[in-house]
Amino acid sequence: MTLNKYLSGKYQEWAIVGAYGDGMDNSARIIANKADLSKDDRNQLRLLGVCINYNSYGANEMDLLYHPSLLYELLKRNYNPFDFINNETGVYNKLLDSYYSDISKAKAISPEIENDNVSIVILPDEPWSRRVIGVYANLLMQSNKNRAHALMIINKDKSYLVGVRAPYNNKIGADLLCSIFGGGGRRGAAGINSLPEQDKNNFIQELKKQFSTNKVMSEFRY
Repeated sequence: MTLNKYLSGKYQEWAIVGAYGDGMDNSARIIANKADLSKDDRNQLRLLGVCINYNSYGANEMDLLYHPSLLYELLKRNYNPFDFINNETGVYNKLLDSYYSDISKAKAISPEIENDNVSIVILPDEPWSRRVIGVYANLLMQSNKNRAHALMIINKDKSYLVGVRAPYNNKIGADLLCSIFGGGGRRGAAGINSLPEQDKNNFIQELKKQFSTNKVMSEFRY
C-alpha cells in the first residue's frame, strides 16, 4: 500500500497482485475498488499473485518451477499483469496448474491438531510441500480468520520447517512464537527453518499458549 501511494498508483495492478500474493486481501480490495476492476479482473490478479508467491518457496532452486530471476524478467517486460497473463501463457499456465495440483495434495492431509484457536498440519518431505507452505498457510488463514495456523514439513534431518500465521482478525504473535525456537518474521506471518524434532511438543504447547482465546482477546487489534 505504501509503495503504491509513493508511485501515485502508476502500477496499481501490480500492487494488487503483490497484495493478494502476500495474503493481504483487504489491501488488494481497497486498490481494486479505486481502480474499478471487475470481479473477473480481480480474480485473475489474485491468482497471479498467489502463483508468484507460490513459486518463491523451496529448500533450493530445484524445488521451484522457475528460477526467481527468470520469472522476474518475464514479469518485468510486461507493463501490467494482464499483459503477462496474455503474453506468457505457457509460463502462467504451468504455474497455475502446478499450484492447483499442490494445493489439492495439501488439502487432502488432515490436521494433526485442530480446535477453535489453532490448527497444525504436518506435510511430508516433498518438493510440492515446500512449494505450497506459504500460500497454503495464507489460504488457511483466510478460511478461518479467528484461528492461528501452523504448517510443519519434515526435513531430511528429521527437523521441521515451520510456517505460522496468526489469526487474520488479530495479526500478532507469530514472530514472538517463532523467535522462541530460533525463527522470525512478521507479527502476522513468521517461520522456523529448522525446529529440532525434540522441540516439536514444546512448539505445539507454545503455539496453543500464544493463541489462546484469553491472550488473543487481550491484545491490541488493528
